[in-house]
Amino acid sequence: MEEQRKAERARERRSRILMISVSTAIVLAVVAGGAWLINDANEKEAAQAAPVSGEKTWKDLTQNHVEGTVKYPMIPPVGGDHNGVWQNCDAQVYTQQLQNENAVHSLEHGAVWVTYNTKAAEADVKSLTEKVKKTPYTLMSPYDSQSSPITLSAWGHQLNVDTASDARVNEFLDKYVQGAQTPEPGAACTGGKATA
Repeated sequence: MEEQRKAERARERRSRILMISVSTAIVLAVVAGGAWLINDANEKEAAQAAPVSGEKTWKDLTQNHVEGTVKYPMIPPVGGDHNGVWQNCDAQVYTQQLQNENAVHSLEHGAVWVTYNTKAAEADVKSLTEKVKKTPYTLMSPYDSQSSPITLSAWGHQLNVDTASDARVNEFLDKYVQGAQTPEPGAACTGGKATA
């Protein structure tokens, strides 16, 4: 009888130890998983806050609707006073140069404007055309007077690259299409000016 009780107590002890071990392992896994998720979120937030390598930025850009031509301090413009009608920017590719004042209004809505000049390789223009046609809140057009073969512009931000394969192109689009810099997030990219 005494041996049965000892065996029963030993089984209970083993069962408690097993239960405590399993519970401890579960708690540790939950804590480790939570710490990983928090760290991953912090890294993504830091990456979102950091500028894209080589980009230029401008602050305190005005947002007035004006008539006529605006003289912008950067080429292509990345913000400032602009026309009351935006350029359609829902994955829109134009083959003629756009009016700055309409395109700037699109940037205010959170679009990224991809421009290129005659120095851009034909294959790069084709690649960017395909990318823009698949990306809402983007527009693309030639821009003869820009210094770089390819320029990406968002409200207050601009990146010059030589080729469409530059990894910073995707980084810029990911960061600034409807990004935190957008003065009017969610505003329409259709129903504006449809031609150059």
